[in-house]
Amino acid sequence: MISEFSGNAQAMSLVGFTSVATITLLLCVMTGPDRDDLDEFYTGYSSLSPMRNGLAIAGDYISAATVLGTGGVIALFGYDGTVLAMSTALSLMLLMFLLAEPLRNAGRFTMGDALTRRMPGRGVRIAACAVTLAALLPLMLVQLAGTGQLMAFILGFSGESMQTGCIIGVGALMISYAAIGGMKGTALIQILKIVMLLGSGMVVALLILNRFDWDPGALFGAAADNSGVGSAFLSSGLQFAGGTSPGLDMITSQLTVVLGGGVLPHVTMRMYTASSARQVRRSMSWAVSGVALFVLVITVIGFGATALVGRAAIAQVDPQGNTAYLLGSKAAFGAEVSTAETFLFTTVTTAVFLTLLASVAGMILACANSLAHDVFAARVQEMSPRREMTLARLSALAVGIPAILLATLVQHHSLQPLVTLSFCLGASAIAPALVYSLFWRRYTRAGLLSTLIGGSLAVLLLMPGTNLVSGSPVSAFPDADFNWFPFTTTGLLSIPLGFACGWLGTMASGRRKSEEQRHQYEAVEGWILAGAVRRNR
Repeated sequence: MISEFSGNAQAMSLVGFTSVATITLLLCVMTGPDRDDLDEFYTGYSSLSPMRNGLAIAGDYISAATVLGTGGVIALFGYDGTVLAMSTALSLMLLMFLLAEPLRNAGRFTMGDALTRRMPGRGVRIAACAVTLAALLPLMLVQLAGTGQLMAFILGFSGESMQTGCIIGVGALMISYAAIGGMKGTALIQILKIVMLLGSGMVVALLILNRFDWDPGALFGAAADNSGVGSAFLSSGLQFAGGTSPGLDMITSQLTVVLGGGVLPHVTMRMYTASSARQVRRSMSWAVSGVALFVLVITVIGFGATALVGRAAIAQVDPQGNTAYLLGSKAAFGAEVSTAETFLFTTVTTAVFLTLLASVAGMILACANSLAHDVFAARVQEMSPRREMTLARLSALAVGIPAILLATLVQHHSLQPLVTLSFCLGASAIAPALVYSLFWRRYTRAGLLSTLIGGSLAVLLLMPGTNLVSGSPVSAFPDADFNWFPFTTTGLLSIPLGFACGWLGTMASGRRKSEEQRHQYEAVEGWILAGAVRRNR
């Protein structure tokens, strides 16, 4: 994959990447916690202001998969991509209004803490950790594998060994962020990332609108004309055309994003860094505003890429459209690129590179925290803070190294099934478990385990049969066809099954267990719902 960027742009991008890597690593070293301070490592002492915490939440939520993947869907499929972008914003709004405050009140460090507020037990913590790893590992693979492809595209090299080297080098840097910086260090990186991403993106979006005399209608019309599909580009269904039920497939795909995006553990862990219920509300307001602004930016850049570059040219570079964001940014400058515009493009590429770094660092931290706190520390009655901190840092290595190795193996396959797998697990296992645990008084331990295990198994069994894995030229295995579940996501069956498993598990526990759980819930209901001061456990 050779880029068409000038040598000057490539050189400046390389300098930008190196500078960002150096500065962010230095930030982690300077803000890293003491070796025996768990609260500082896991929550940063809840010391971030609502604005900074909100920007960190938005940074965790907007991953490289969102920037590159959603931008590609908008550029290739127009209206359907815009709906997908809006669904991601809606998911965070759902988290803000329904779950953010109860999660902050019920939890301390991890999702396992929130789930065991009512139902203590090592089995619940282990299940929560397993689902955390299962949901976040695919997203880590997508972004690590995308690192090599992105560097090759921007810097103009094509050797497989160079791409693999980029994955290993960047992966090692991400492990260092999580292990050294903890929650506060990764938060600062997320803030820097979201500021650079939104700032550079807004400038590019304004340049694109300027090319069309500030008329969004003219931009959309030009994109439709240059899409090769005419008015279908501005209508629903283009992304799912050719399926057995395009309308149903689109609805279930958007529902999966709405239910699954906001509850992924690397996002919900930021709820525990707020010092009060009022603080978490204000933080989420900043986060939702930032994500909504990004949706507008990526919509303009995605349509601009199609209007200025062409849908066929974008698909020729990458069938998934993952380079559309960069192609649209480059096309916004026109044929003659000044030094200032080259610098701006360097800022865009550096922001995308930082997005890759920060996203995976946050996911590694969430997985490492869960492993150390929910699995290892739960085995020992009284584990010293220093020992648990050491375990958390070793857990970052234990998660990061296999992720790097697996990313080198999947880098030449379509990565869309892995993104979809993460969102499906969030919607089918994590969302039902959190909703039931936080709001259903009679919910039992058996119901909780049934939700986590049953929802996850439903996704893992259905996912190999979807059309993202086989049966189409853009699937992970284009030469094979074992597509027996003709939908893009598993949500049509797995989401109802996740909720049903929780209900059936609770009913099977018997009336006595349900009554016991009702009394236990009533004992902590004020803590969970009323925003009372959180107790350490």
